[in-house]
Amino acid sequence: MPADLSIVNGVVLGVPDATGVGVADGRIVAVGGAEVADGAAETIDARGGLVMPGFDDAHIHLRSGARESNGALLYPLESLAEVQAAIRRHADAHPDEPWVLGRGWLYAAFPGAMPTAAQLDEVIPDRPAWMGCFDGHTGWANSLAMRLAGVDRDTPDPPAGVIVRDAEGDATGAFKEDAQSLIDAVVPQPTEDEDRASVRRALAGLHAAGITAVQDAWLDPDDLAFWGRVHDAGDLALRFRGALIMEPDQALDEWRARLDAYEARAFPLRGGAHLDAGILKGFVDGVIDSRTAAVLAPYEGDTSTGLPAWTPDRLDAFVAEADRRGWQVELHAIGDRGVRMALDAFERAAAANGPWAGDPHGRGVTHGTHGRRHRVEHVEMIDEADVPRFGRLGVVASMQPYHGDPTPAQIAPWAANIGERARSGWSWRRIRDGGGVLAFGSDWPVVPYDPFIALNNAVNRQTVRGEPAGGWSPERLSLTEALEAYTAGSAWAAYAEHRRGRIVPGMDADLVVLDRDLLAAGPSAIIGTGVALTVLGGRVVHRSEGTG
Repeated sequence: MPADLSIVNGVVLGVPDATGVGVADGRIVAVGGAEVADGAAETIDARGGLVMPGFDDAHIHLRSGARESNGALLYPLESLAEVQAAIRRHADAHPDEPWVLGRGWLYAAFPGAMPTAAQLDEVIPDRPAWMGCFDGHTGWANSLAMRLAGVDRDTPDPPAGVIVRDAEGDATGAFKEDAQSLIDAVVPQPTEDEDRASVRRALAGLHAAGITAVQDAWLDPDDLAFWGRVHDAGDLALRFRGALIMEPDQALDEWRARLDAYEARAFPLRGGAHLDAGILKGFVDGVIDSRTAAVLAPYEGDTSTGLPAWTPDRLDAFVAEADRRGWQVELHAIGDRGVRMALDAFERAAAANGPWAGDPHGRGVTHGTHGRRHRVEHVEMIDEADVPRFGRLGVVASMQPYHGDPTPAQIAPWAANIGERARSGWSWRRIRDGGGVLAFGSDWPVVPYDPFIALNNAVNRQTVRGEPAGGWSPERLSLTEALEAYTAGSAWAAYAEHRRGRIVPGMDADLVVLDRDLLAAGPSAIIGTGVALTVLGGRVVHRSEGTG
């Protein structure tokens, strides 16, 4: 078949000696040499660059990331003065906004690793202000925002949250986990038109980074409906898969009823080319930085072992019910106890429900425990005994390498909370060697979605400045393995390996051309590599200057 589009003079990832790819009707039709250009309507010279599948971000929060890009951007500022200056600049540039909003502050920027309302009052005394931490698990309010929310010393902590208080019992301005909902409830929400405009800007940025597919890790039914409208309007210019939220604050009978409602909305979308559903997301624990992740041994200098959102029995029951109905489940689990709880829940669900009859999406593919591909998200700590369970149970390790950035302001508070256990953090090497499938993503807007910084962390275990010399940890992947986790591994995690993640005839033509042959250039060239071309379904959605 003559190609609509051909890419020539490149190095094709995973196909020895191939230099070109031909595309027709949105799919790859030829992989080979210069002959793929015969009869092509358009031919693009890759100029020796690596031709690879589009990046598939397996863990992202697209709508909230698009929204929060409009606020004060505080990541990765390392001092209180820098954070305050950025907030002041944003507030001065947007004098008519009723609230001053922002995101991305690091714990290490604050004395005691936790911000206070007084620090925010210094720069925003006359408008309510609300700033999300980089990890999304702690919020920072000024005094006016707390007054509007009705928060005072008598306000009780939510069941799965903490209002940080001083010695007298007064709220300090920091809100952990579900306590953030107290402030979120009074923050004005953007209109749908405003969200649509923010999403359009976000998609352009994703395309420029080479990202052609995303898996959103937090949707409620209204969010799913929003993405349905974006899709129906022809504006969903990427492959989008969304996970509906699984919350612990309901009875099991209520959960069954909610699943009935979810299935009516999500199951008809399963396997969709641009809009896909059929997965649930639950939180097992919090984060290490705020000592809310569930750990097996106490935090350093403390008796606390974290703040799990579920009891094991309750988590097992909810997961088993979802598994019985054919849902894929992904569980946020960061501490080693949280990871064990997640793996236990998946193993017990399989034992209770028996073999799945192939893939619930109807494609006949199987892996691990009879077609199940449940997932653990983040996996920042893991006990040695649990490493081989990923491979044995067919559970995907969905990890975000940028979270392991060894920049001192980011890694120091994390590591200080767990001491010597930090050295085995983000164990993608051991999980992969144990037979587990890795799926890489960003968790944007927690950190930027730049896949090259993530690859650098996975391969080199260094900052963008190349520090520390020799890398922060021996838990490294080869460059080819890391690229696989960000493409084929993420596709596998989404039951989409028959459509994307490899350059093979018949697959969707979701392709990226890098500005160099990264495999030949090697790991030291990851930072500085750019995206020359991004193709989605055979259509060019990003082209850098000079690419043609």
